[in-house]
Amino acid sequence: MSDKDQSMEEQVKIKSQQARKLARYMSSTADLVENQILKAQERGDFNNLDGHGKPLRFEENPYEPPELRMIFKILKENDCAPYWIELGKEIDADFAKHQQELARFRSYAAMFHSSKHNRQAVERFEKRKESVYFEERMRLEAINKKILDYNLMCPTYHLGRQNIAVEELMLEVITQMEAYLATLRQSAR
Repeated sequence: MSDKDQSMEEQVKIKSQQARKLARYMSSTADLVENQILKAQERGDFNNLDGHGKPLRFEENPYEPPELRMIFKILKENDCAPYWIELGKEIDADFAKHQQELARFRSYAAMFHSSKHNRQAVERFEKRKESVYFEERMRLEAINKKILDYNLMCPTYHLGRQNIAVEELMLEVITQMEAYLATLRQSAR
């Protein structure tokens, strides 16, 4: 082994020993603090503190940016929410509406396939099905635009929402619906 390799190996050993010492120190500090808290609880040091048994009141959100506190306070006092929160509620409502419309069409399809129909009725059903697919694609595209707006307005990255892949979602909707319709047609025979 060369001197360079040996010195590198020694440096690695020294660094790992230092890391172990730091980890032991941090662990012992955490244990020390935990032990102190437990002893204080046993002695009853936390009994009869101001506000004991009362709900905590957070007048200020410690996580909101200080420059937005006044704005949020005014909105809260007037029973309003920031635009991005309202937009998030709209997105959730639109997704729920999407699911409702698909469920409504499934119910209509089940009722339609429960009896025999002439060619014109079948054509009307197919037009209605295509109309539902088109409307739901438009709804999903509108939701996706709202998600983009939401993400632009949202103050922190971790609260953002994932964009939806409209084509993939519609392919899934159509595939599931067509499979459902095929089972209805089979059971009608």
